Amino acid sequence: MVKRREPTARQMRLATELRRLREAAGLNSREAASLLGVSPAQITHIESALAGVSEQRLRRLASHYACTDEEFIDALVAMATDRTRGWWEEYRGLLPTPFLDLSELEHHARFQRHVAILYVPGLLQTEDYARAVFSSRLPELTEEEVELRIQHRKGRQQFTVPYEAVIHEAALRIRVSDRATSRAQLARLVELSEADHITVRVIPFDQDGFASAASTMTYVGGPVPKLDTVVRDALHGSAFFDSEAQLNTYRTGFRKVEGASLDPGQSREFIHRLMKDL
Repeated sequence: MVKRREPTARQMRLATELRRLREAAGLNSREAASLLGVSPAQITHIESALAGVSEQRLRRLASHYACTDEEFIDALVAMATDRTRGWWEEYRGLLPTPFLDLSELEHHARFQRHVAILYVPGLLQTEDYARAVFSSRLPELTEEEVELRIQHRKGRQQFTVPYEAVIHEAALRIRVSDRATSRAQLARLVELSEADHITVRVIPFDQDGFASAASTMTYVGGPVPKLDTVVRDALHGSAFFDSEAQLNTYRTGFRKVEGASLDPGQSREFIHRLMKDL
């Protein structure tokens, strides 16, 4: 068995779900290995994403673990047997791994929801806006590193799944660069908001009911709700959250943010007014 050197976030998620199923069944790794007819080390490697698992073995494990959620099991099988080599692989070794993990997660998403407080969401940014954001990072990036990140972001922007962004007025007013860049970014938001698969909502400064919902996040829908993922920006990359308790918390948080926002039509008019102010 060849061990993986660097499992992807998707492979890690599969491993985590298999471990959760085993623990829910009240079995240790030695008992699971005995049921499958393999060594305990092999179960450990599978649950650490250091080794893959075949469809046959995965379904046998699910049966031993008394998992009867066929839709969930099918989704795990799809994760285990997926051999997609996505466009983001051309950046492997050039960009930090979390950039690639995020691209892979988005590629398999059924939908996305984003809450933005200080910056326009990356998937909706213009090239000049993105360049200003990346150029302000500390430690400073070289011109080549900035350009790689911009090209990678442009690749991520080619999504077609339903996407809803709730953006606070602060993010719309903060000038990451100059007046022209801000005006062009607002115009781009208006344009994108008219696409069938994109919804943009705005939370104005004077909107009531926002305090309890002030949390930046990206919520990515998986093939089944159990496989949803929340992404939060961290100092050294993106952090992924996927426990059921965490997902429920962020689902509630998004509903609160959405409830404190203007509807799409009002939001588009609001952005138009900001453009005039510039």
